[in-house]
Amino acid sequence: MPEGDAPKLIIDTDWKSQAQAEKERLSEASKPKASPAAAPASAAAATGAAPAGQPGEPADQEIGFQDLVRMLVTQALSYMGAFPDPRTGKAVVAIDMARVFIDLLGVLEEKTKGNLNAEESTMLSRTLNELRLEWVDLSKAIARAVEEGKISPQAAAGPGGITTATAMPPTPPGADPKLKLKF
Repeated sequence: MPEGDAPKLIIDTDWKSQAQAEKERLSEASKPKASPAAAPASAAAATGAAPAGQPGEPADQEIGFQDLVRMLVTQALSYMGAFPDPRTGKAVVAIDMARVFIDLLGVLEEKTKGNLNAEESTMLSRTLNELRLEWVDLSKAIARAVEEGKISPQAAAGPGGITTATAMPPTPPGADPKLKLKF
């Protein structure tokens, strides 16, 4: 390439000043302001909570009683077959484990009686009643399916003899249709 045709190198130094100005604006915006609105942010900082509005951080939400109830309800429903197992894609019904979580909600209701506000108390009692009704309906359906030979109760590999219901292949012709329970 001839010397006169060498590419020209153009250096744009203006971007450096723009980047510096943006950096200064961001640092000014992140500085706490001496206003009444800054008091809750400093209280959150004192408790170790992350302030709301940080990039990548969820809004500052306190975990409360309703979250505990939701967690226990989700566990009960998962053992009642409401959600498929992520590994197999099939719903697992472990009626005894569902009952454990429903009973835990009952204990929670009993132990918090008089200490909940009206909304929390109503939510807990309604949820517990609905779960109990669903559990009874599911128990009856499982008992009916066992009687009809559609499913076979099997002992789960867990402590306490927890039973799960799984689908059973149809009985071959000439075979004894009576079920043998495995516990």
